[in-house]
Amino acid sequence: MSSNFTRIGPAGAQGGSRRKVWALGTALLVAASLFGWTAKGFGNEDAATVTLAPVVERMVDGTPASYADVVDRVAPAVVTIRSQRMVRLTSQSLPDHPLFREFFGDRFQQGQIPERREAGMGSGVIVRQDGYILTNHHVVDRADEVTVELTDGRSFKAKVVGSDEPSDLAVLKIDAPNLKTLALGDSDEVRVGDVVLAVGNPLGVGQTVTMGIVSAKGRSTRTGDGSYEDFIQTDAPINRGNSGGALVNTEGELIGINSQILSPSGGNIGIGFSIPANMARNVMTQLIEHGEVRRGRLGVTIQAITPDLANTLGLSDTTGALVSDVDAKSPAAAAGIERGDVITAINGETVKDSNTLRNKVAELGPGANATLTVVRDGKEQQLSATLAELSGTSPRSLDRSPDGEDSSRFGMSVEPLTPERARELGVDAKSGVVVAGVEPGSRAADAGLRAGDIIEEVDRKPVKSIEELRSALDQGDRPALLLVHRGATTVFVTVER
Repeated sequence: MSSNFTRIGPAGAQGGSRRKVWALGTALLVAASLFGWTAKGFGNEDAATVTLAPVVERMVDGTPASYADVVDRVAPAVVTIRSQRMVRLTSQSLPDHPLFREFFGDRFQQGQIPERREAGMGSGVIVRQDGYILTNHHVVDRADEVTVELTDGRSFKAKVVGSDEPSDLAVLKIDAPNLKTLALGDSDEVRVGDVVLAVGNPLGVGQTVTMGIVSAKGRSTRTGDGSYEDFIQTDAPINRGNSGGALVNTEGELIGINSQILSPSGGNIGIGFSIPANMARNVMTQLIEHGEVRRGRLGVTIQAITPDLANTLGLSDTTGALVSDVDAKSPAAAAGIERGDVITAINGETVKDSNTLRNKVAELGPGANATLTVVRDGKEQQLSATLAELSGTSPRSLDRSPDGEDSSRFGMSVEPLTPERARELGVDAKSGVVVAGVEPGSRAADAGLRAGDIIEEVDRKPVKSIEELRSALDQGDRPALLLVHRGATTVFVTVER
């Protein structure tokens, strides 16, 4: 171990080390007085100056013993956000009980109950000195009044500049002098294992700092609400009230906005999710400049590639996004993208999965040029598309990710697709075979097939009758690749033969 470091141990051990250094220094001074040494050397004016290095106390592995300096810089920029909204209950939401009728009188019978005020609380981060604050959409959603409380005790009414539900981000504005801000870092540079600090106001106890590491990147909680997700996962303790607060690195840079936790009890169990700073920067800029977020549209239905799909498609791994449908009048169709293509990169950046592609297309925005690397029939090619603008707030209207033979061998019963049956199912499919029923635990059930699905293709070949379906399923040794029409989407599934 370097002589500049000492182990952190009992006070007696540290005191002994200091006494030894002091004794050594005293001995050198005595020797200098006896032999006439100078501070520059042995009577040589050109010799290097001799300096005794100070004793510095550190952890054995070099880890800082305190993050107080980082917290001092970060804490003033993290605020508490209180929101209020009026909520009207109706008699339909209350039990039909004499007590309620007696209390509310005629208003109960008319279905009108007085409004009540509902309060919420979260956290936020001041990112600009002119008063702009980043927080979560769900912290200020439908709020009639928003108040921002600073760590110095000041309180200000805030204006909601813009709020974006798909990313769960919102921007507030306060008019206040002498604001401390937090610089946004590059979240792409964050690595799994990096030490991070979470700062916010959990459960209203007051500003709190917790520490952990980055557990994973590129996470999606797959809540099914169509959100754009690219979470940084951390085990730094996060609880209710931390929403909208800061996730910072040891340089004091904002790398994420704390957004969600995964917990069966509602409390911290070490699985928290933060929106990466780069996504937050893009959304914030658009909300400030335009009041809304404009996203790019490619016009494909995409799905994740499972090991079975990869094996059936002859892919070496599950990287990429599988195209299960293409909108006829879309940039994807104009670029030549076809059903069954696997998109493995966009503008030279690897497409890890369908979520990665959806996020990247949205981030590029309308009018952007996208060069797509596509694998088709085992061959790689480059296709170019000019992205359109996504209308509405749900990414499923853009690049959707669907959820996904009368033979006992497969465990499903089928029936012909007639115009009448298509109308009953509410689909516009013109050909295929309808799945009438699926046996629990069967191969069809394991593949995710459901009653009402329409099987349009087997191994990339159309099937128009039960006989064609049975014949197609009986051919080949690898799992069968089925193209299934389900509701408004199509999806590929694999069935073991």
